[in-house]
Parts: sequence; C-alpha cells; structure tokens
Amino acid sequence: MEFLSEYVFSVFFVETLLNGLLYGGVLALLSLGLNLIFGVIDVVWICYAELVMLGMYTIYFMHVFYGLPLIPAALIAVLVVAVLGVVLHKVVINHVLGKAPINQLLATGGVLFFLQSIATLFFGVEFLSLGVSLGSFQLSEDIYMSTSQFVAFLVAAGAVVAMYLFLSRSYMGAAIRAISQDRDIMILMGVDANRLYGITSAIGGGLAGLAACLLSLQFDVHPFVGISFGPIVFMICVMGGLGNMVGGFLAAFVFAELIAIGGYFADLEWGTVLAFCVFVITMFIRPEGLFARKS
Repeated sequence: MEFLSEYVFSVFFVETLLNGLLYGGVLALLSLGLNLIFGVIDVVWICYAELVMLGMYTIYFMHVFYGLPLIPAALIAVLVVAVLGVVLHKVVINHVLGKAPINQLLATGGVLFFLQSIATLFFGVEFLSLGVSLGSFQLSEDIYMSTSQFVAFLVAAGAVVAMYLFLSRSYMGAAIRAISQDRDIMILMGVDANRLYGITSAIGGGLAGLAACLLSLQFDVHPFVGISFGPIVFMICVMGGLGNMVGGFLAAFVFAELIAIGGYFADLEWGTVLAFCVFVITMFIRPEGLFARKS
C-alpha cells in the first residue's frame, strides 16, 4: 500500500492525469466528427483516421515545403480535408447508403487501404516532422505541461463548443439533429437528405482536418499514422454509443485517462492495452455503449 501511495500521490501522477486530459480533448474532437457522420448518414467511416493522415501531410507540405505560416497552412489543411470528405461521400458512401453494414464496412475499409497505399506511393514511409516546438510551461512549482498539448486541447475544446452552438442554435444544425433522430420522417417532410449528407460530410472532414493540424504539433506524419489512433477513436464512439456525440465526448476522456494511467504505471503500450480491456469488458456488460440512446 505504501508503494502504491507513493505512485498515486506523486507529482508525476498529477502530470499524467493532466496529460490524459489534454490528449482526451483531441480524441473528443475526432469522436465528434465520426459520431456526427454516423448519426446523420448512418455509415461508419472506417477510413476516417486516414483523412486525418492526409490532413497531416497537407499541413506539413504547406508549412515546411511551401513555407506558409502555420495558421494559413492549417486553414488550407482543414479546407482540403473537408473537400475530401465530400468527395468520399459522393464517390463511395453515396453508393452504399441503405446497404448491409458489412458492405459499408468493406467499402470504407477498402478506402482505408487505398489511401494508405497512395500515401506510401507518393510520400514514402519516412516519418516527417512539422518542426514546430512550443516548449513547455510551468503550471506549479513541480508540474510542467507541454505547450503543444495545451494549445491542441484549447483549440479542440473551442471547436467542440462551436459545434455544439452550431447544432443547437442554427437552422442547419437543427435539421442535422432532426434527420439523425428520424431520417424517414424528415425525408417525407421534404427535407433534401442528400444536401444534408453533403454538408455533414464536409463538417466531419473539416473536424478531421482540424484534428490533423493539432496532432501534427505532437506526432510525426507517415502513411500509417492513422493506425495509432484510428482504432481508439472507433472504440471511443462505440463505447459512448454510436451516433451519440455527448457519449463519445465523455468516452474520449475516459479512454485518454486509461491510456495515460496505464502508461504511468508501465508504458504507453500497456496503457493502450488497459483501455482496450476496459472496452471489451464494457461491451460485455453494455453492448450498445455506455451512453447509447434509449429507443
């Protein structure tokens, strides 16, 4: 007990919890985009993390290769991935709407491998760094925090709040929420579902692009970077209840803290294993997710 007490009340443990909180903000942003797409379009984009990967390549080349300042490069990356989201919907998703879930998974899974292969062909397998170092700052006498992680958390939190206001206060947001709750009735009322699907795909892609910019501050980009967080984001959405944006938001912080705590007591890989084990146990107890909507 004394050994455990030294770990739990250590200043490094407090830093671990704070780092988990900051990482959870970016995961929450990713889960928001994926849940929004599933809630409205009713198709899970298995390839969602690969859109993030393309966004990371975009901001890298805009900033490092073409020399654009970081913020304009980030805006271009968000716009590019938003357009890619619409293209993906028009070219692939639109043809599997209403089809069996296995067909949808195979189609988006095929896009996943296609995008990975294209990135490998054009960019190689080298790890590319954005080359931006924001250092750290002192939170208290013994606690230091990464400035990059803190900035990423603030931007992600701001994006989540903006999305909440858009969905709750705007006419378009109300239409998106309505069609996610009962698409058949909305179509019968004359709502243009295809237009809403396109807008949702653009928003989901834009959120992936924004997450790509935030992740580029902390991670190198390579064709398989999506494997690092793609499965985690998918499990977060399932744990929170697919289509439930609030549930996914809360589950993101649970997952991030589990990974951080596991990494503190062992290493980062064991932290991921701990989060996966909790996910499996949760699925046995509540297969529909912790915060699934009641029918």
